[in-house]
Amino acid sequence: MKTNKILFLIGVCCISLLSSCADNFLDKQPLSSVTPEQYLKSVDQLSAYNLNMYWNGVWPQLGGDPYAYEPGNDMSSGRNAENMYVKGQWKVGQTGGDWDFSKIYTANYFLQIVVPRFKAGTISGDPGLVSHNVGEMYFFRAALYFQKLQALGDFPIVKTTLPNELGPLVDASKRQPQNEVARFIISDLDSAILLMKNVSPDGHRNRLSQPVAQLLKSRVALYEATWLKYFKGTAYVPNGTGWPGATKDYNKNYAFPSGSIDNEIAYFFKEAMTSAKIVADATPLTPNTGLVQQSLTDPINPYFNMFGDINLEPYSEILLWQRYDRALGVTNEQSMEAGYGTGGKGYTRGFVDGCLMTNGLPIYAAGSGYAGDDSIQFVRQNRDFRLQVDLKQPFQKNVLIFNSAGDHSTPIEPHPDIMNRFGHSDEPLGYCNRKGMNYDEAQDSNNGASGGEIVYRASEAYLNYIEACYESTGALDADADKYWKELRIRAGIDPDYEKTIAATDLNKEAANNWSVYSAGQMVDATLYNIRKERAVEFISEPGFRMNDLRRWRSLDQLITTPYHIEGFKLWGPMQAWYSGLLIYDGSDVATVSSPTISLYIRPMERAKTNLAYGGLQWTMAHYLNPIAVQHFLITSTNNDVSTSPIYQNPGWPITAGSPSTSGF
Repeated sequence: MKTNKILFLIGVCCISLLSSCADNFLDKQPLSSVTPEQYLKSVDQLSAYNLNMYWNGVWPQLGGDPYAYEPGNDMSSGRNAENMYVKGQWKVGQTGGDWDFSKIYTANYFLQIVVPRFKAGTISGDPGLVSHNVGEMYFFRAALYFQKLQALGDFPIVKTTLPNELGPLVDASKRQPQNEVARFIISDLDSAILLMKNVSPDGHRNRLSQPVAQLLKSRVALYEATWLKYFKGTAYVPNGTGWPGATKDYNKNYAFPSGSIDNEIAYFFKEAMTSAKIVADATPLTPNTGLVQQSLTDPINPYFNMFGDINLEPYSEILLWQRYDRALGVTNEQSMEAGYGTGGKGYTRGFVDGCLMTNGLPIYAAGSGYAGDDSIQFVRQNRDFRLQVDLKQPFQKNVLIFNSAGDHSTPIEPHPDIMNRFGHSDEPLGYCNRKGMNYDEAQDSNNGASGGEIVYRASEAYLNYIEACYESTGALDADADKYWKELRIRAGIDPDYEKTIAATDLNKEAANNWSVYSAGQMVDATLYNIRKERAVEFISEPGFRMNDLRRWRSLDQLITTPYHIEGFKLWGPMQAWYSGLLIYDGSDVATVSSPTISLYIRPMERAKTNLAYGGLQWTMAHYLNPIAVQHFLITSTNNDVSTSPIYQNPGWPITAGSPSTSGF
């Protein structure tokens, strides 16, 4: 049994042994074999090892269609609810989950061997390139740890590979407070920034550089600052009421390194602003004309093309991107999903209604000029350029360059396929996403497209600074003012955000946008509009909305008030598109939701047997993921989980197959 525990804990991973450096790290698939300790003595070997990290789960989404995989929420959703929103459906696992160290082990192995050699100057090759490679691995470890922080909060900080002995491995399982984890991540990113070049070694943005590390640093710091602020005093922060870390001797007398939680919050906000400013000041935004190209003679829209082009190097805003190549068998299906269908997801009424008019007013404000939502054409008129570009309209052209290789193309946009519950063409909300589409029909191939995929872009730095500035000071300084106006100008909106704030009615906004709330209370109109700007900018991009909602604590209100996901206004003039096809009796054969519950289509309330028929709900436990039972057993004495150094997250039991204990 002891041997089995050791083998399980160590989770030894196979590490790639590659013989040469790749020109563009995000261009090629990795190879797999085992790296002996005598390896990693030349810069080519360091680069080859690092290549494997680019492909092994460091990024939120690679391959497929990145713009269809953000978990369902108030901005974008599918036909069925995520388990986290349905009572009793999210359960503690027996094995697996986020408590995993295999990729962290890979990073630690590299750093443990290479850093001493780097300091001793014994690695052959260009010293600057050696330094850059070491910096990359610090970045990778930071990115991996940030994934753990977002999923689990408190987490062990393991900086080295561990001996094949049960004692040290169990001891290493002690969870550190998540603010300490965030500080560790920032330390690693500081090392990455110090060691990496400002521009990647080959000059392309398929490989890491200092600005990418600065951007991630601002993201991490903002996440932790807002988490500590909105969960202050609860079981979700160190020393809060019911914090499970206090049940373990090693955390019982925990003290914040800055002296208090308020000092910690201030520290992280400052780090977020400092790092974000460096990136924002150095990186211009890609312009958005607000136009959807409908012929090859029409002017191109750089903003639209930025999400679906094959080569993303020309777009200044992009800091890191993934290249695909059909000839090498490295493909995705993002353009096909955007052109042929939406992969079963779409934009919600909450997102669409929340987009401003170009005059800067909300749609409900007097003088806004809103044309109404009796047609998708009306919805798009005089709206935020991001909505005009990203929301498809029937009869628009999706293909301008015809090619027989496109086996899943839709040259002319049809009426939304709201009743197809299977396959790529399912468009359950009626509001369909165009983000990621390419006008070349060759890109509309089932898992055979080669459009570039954005990993990091600089507009996030603008938004991180604005939010951190206002959250920490209650006001917007000159830089925040400048960044917000630049984002609004790029979106075709009147840059006077004060005009928008003055016209904002939070009670009306709250009906469709979860960003209105933190801890069940409405925030002020300025902060809400900052949050909404972020939601619109990153609509359906993976890694943003759900993490934002969690760190803002913006889901408490769903504990008592279920939320109904809605799409377009089916029960108006648009119902004529589906004459004779609409069955809405709530049975399993129904095709759409009934007009008696809403004029707007509710994809999760088509049939009364749908688990989310009564709306989406929440429980506090779901702000963090549960830890699987086997991790407690393997680190315990005589299978007594109370002896494990690991503690479960608030509201979750240590019983496999059980839902959270905090209820709905």
